[in-house]
Amino acid sequence: MATPSARDENVYLAKLAEQAERYEEMVKFMENVVSAVPAPDELTVEERNLLSVAYKNVIGARRASWRIVSSIEQKEEGRGNADHVSVIREYRAKIEAELSEICAGILKLLDEKLVPAAGTGDSKVFYLKMKGDYHRYLAEFKTGDDRKAAAENTLTAYKSAQDIANAELAPTHPIRLGLALNFSVFYYEILNSPDRACTLAKQAFDEAIAELDTLGEDSYKDSTLIMQLLRDNLTLWTSDMQDDGTDEIKEAPKQEDEKQPPQFMNLGSTPKNFLVFHWLLFLSLKPSSFCNGSEVMCTLS
Repeated sequence: MATPSARDENVYLAKLAEQAERYEEMVKFMENVVSAVPAPDELTVEERNLLSVAYKNVIGARRASWRIVSSIEQKEEGRGNADHVSVIREYRAKIEAELSEICAGILKLLDEKLVPAAGTGDSKVFYLKMKGDYHRYLAEFKTGDDRKAAAENTLTAYKSAQDIANAELAPTHPIRLGLALNFSVFYYEILNSPDRACTLAKQAFDEAIAELDTLGEDSYKDSTLIMQLLRDNLTLWTSDMQDDGTDEIKEAPKQEDEKQPPQFMNLGSTPKNFLVFHWLLFLSLKPSSFCNGSEVMCTLS
């Protein structure tokens, strides 16, 4: 039996760490994989997905912690508990330092190796979207000039990804749809621009609906799930804008029984369109699996 290469061994260890839910170690193993890839080669689809999952879980835990601690801080401020607020702020700063370190790690990999080596349209969009995501995570908690810089970097990365996606990927491609989903959340949540968020999300959804016949069997489920998330956000955002006329982000997600079935027009009569319509209709009656329960917006982050 041939001895596995360092690259193969680290891929296997990353999968093992994922099963064991040891995501910090999974990140390390995938960083080793990136280092083992000779220039100008790039990661395989499986490898890049493992890298994404590793960082997603590591950053996701800290983002959730930050939201919880920030919420407690607001409550203690309202109660006038100055001593508690001081302790909480110090603890929040620790979480923010961890968030900054994690984002710096993946952004360095993206800038120095992954984006330059990307040779196909889908890999370019994948990595530029990822770059935008991690700058967006920084913008979530940074303040002042640091927040402005993070927001500008997010916008630049997402726009670059969008240009490539529009030129090289089908409207139903899950990576293109995922980019539109996260880009629209950025407009709504970071730039406080609900009109642009809704326009972007609706355009992506409508363009995908118009080309349902291009859906391949391999991406069928992923694409329809993301289309559902786009629709969920549009429903939420338009409802918020009609209810109070402000850009405020609601703290509680819509409940399952508040969601209305999507209304699709001119779907056509082909069997695939018929099946996709009923798949999306079924999804509208179930919680969106990509949504984080502590967040209003659905993203692929």
